[in-house]
Amino acid sequence: MLQTLIEPLQYGFMQRSLIIAILVGLLCAVVGSYLMVQRLALLGDAISHSVLPGLAIAFMIGANIFVGAFIAGIVSTMVIAFIKTRSPIKEDAAMGIVFSAFFALGVTLITVIQKDNKIDLNHFLFGNILSVTVDEVRDTTIIAAIVLIVIVLLYKELLFYTFDPLGAQAAGLPVNRLNFGLMLLIALTIVASMKAVGVILVLSLLITPGATAYLLVKRLHEVMIVGAIIGVISSISGMYISYFYNLPSGPAIVLVVSSLFTLALLFSPRHGIIFASRQPRKQAL
Repeated sequence: MLQTLIEPLQYGFMQRSLIIAILVGLLCAVVGSYLMVQRLALLGDAISHSVLPGLAIAFMIGANIFVGAFIAGIVSTMVIAFIKTRSPIKEDAAMGIVFSAFFALGVTLITVIQKDNKIDLNHFLFGNILSVTVDEVRDTTIIAAIVLIVIVLLYKELLFYTFDPLGAQAAGLPVNRLNFGLMLLIALTIVASMKAVGVILVLSLLITPGATAYLLVKRLHEVMIVGAIIGVISSISGMYISYFYNLPSGPAIVLVVSSLFTLALLFSPRHGIIFASRQPRKQAL
């Protein structure tokens, strides 16, 4: 068993994949905890789909796709905010409009690129953690470090704002800056996760580890820690499954983390469906 686990690590691409898996699993779980608590899963979906045209344009002009994707993510959040503040359209409807338009533009641009260059860019959509380069490991490490440092420095402010936005505003906190800063962190996390799971599946890695942890523990910092452990385990397990069974890496990772959520949903001591259904019987006895 140990030999089987060690064997793939003799290859450089597996070593790079392992680093990416750990970083992405940790990063998505921590940032995704805020999304889940604020019930902003749709926003994560909107930003993840909206980065596609940015990375496609960056690829076309030979620029860094991480930078292009990040710019597109920021532009999409600004457009959503503009529609929300300048029209009677609700925020969820604005998100749906923007991410659909950006995603359609991205798919169109990728199709044009593939026709002209005869290359496969589907890894942008579904991820391919086994093909990461040294430069991508470096970029992901830098992004992860920036995001985690910001969260540590602003943990109390973000905690207050997350659970009580009105109270935070009354206390004098810059809630608009905190909100925009959180959007930046989400966009950076999505950009860092593109190579691992792709823009379509990144929402699962953002939400599911935190949701699984929420079924097991109570406090936000505990949700972050347990969610990070779940995210890392899921990413590494998905990477090995992808390697041994020749499966796409992104879907493999998502299937693992979804399976762990299912187990928690059924057997969690606090909220598990099976445990809860048995609890009244024990009390009656």
